[in-house]
Amino acid sequence: MGVIELDGLTKDYGDVLANDDVSFTVETGEIFGYLGPNGAGKTTTIRTLLGLLEPTSGTATVLGADIHDEGALIDAKQRIGYLPAHLGFNEEVTGADVLDYHASVKGGDRRDELLEIFTPPVERPIREYSSGNKRMLGIIQAFMHDPELVIMDEPTSGLDPLKQEEFNEFARNECERGKTLFFSSHVLSEVRRICDRVGILRDGQLVGLEDVETLMEQGGKRVRLRTTDEARTALTALDGASDVQTFADGIQFIYTGEYNTLLRELATHDVREIDISEPPLEDVFMHYYGADGAGESNQEVQSDA
Repeated sequence: MGVIELDGLTKDYGDVLANDDVSFTVETGEIFGYLGPNGAGKTTTIRTLLGLLEPTSGTATVLGADIHDEGALIDAKQRIGYLPAHLGFNEEVTGADVLDYHASVKGGDRRDELLEIFTPPVERPIREYSSGNKRMLGIIQAFMHDPELVIMDEPTSGLDPLKQEEFNEFARNECERGKTLFFSSHVLSEVRRICDRVGILRDGQLVGLEDVETLMEQGGKRVRLRTTDEARTALTALDGASDVQTFADGIQFIYTGEYNTLLRELATHDVREIDISEPPLEDVFMHYYGADGAGESNQEVQSDA
């Protein structure tokens, strides 16, 4: 049995189908990224897994506990850490007060260790915290009782780049210790660095279940450059160039072909400026499945899951 197993999980709010027959498994010791643009249904899945929402149909288990079995799920939560996207800390208490409370409920053996990595000013009241300090406090409370599974909703939101890198290194170390991490994100670069596998959600449907290497191969690169009109025509005619956009003295496109082919073609033209980067997650969706192929891909993925 996987650490997390979803089987046809559906949440219908009436006017919004937030989760539509979602099925997948998260294995022990992996970092699983749950991807999708804002509003795709990621938070609904997380809240349902934690028993905070009742599914319309389907089911799931978390650490072997059926989400419909309140008693079993309460017991399982002792071994789960949770970092919500919106941290509802009391603004009038200090960070130390928050950690003291969580320690009294679930334990805090790793509190001091985590405070050396993530450094919120625990002596100050929460109302004086930046968004990054609140996020670091949330990370500490999620991990300080040394849970088997940690579920996180946008864990690095608000962190500065240095702390994001420290979190990424920490997450990989936790995985090596046998922990299982499940987190939602809409930041592809973050997921690429630390995740083993990803599930992709779009409009409530699971449209992809891939290892990260496969996802990135399919997603390609975003190429933006300033060059001549002649070069623009030749480059956009390359196999693997799509989503072409032109501007006054250059072009931008998504490239999924052979990189050596692209470099050879670039070398024959007057390239004045170039930027090659990861495409936005939404662009990966559009290339990987296509607007018309989402339904078919979804069926294939769910049958494999």
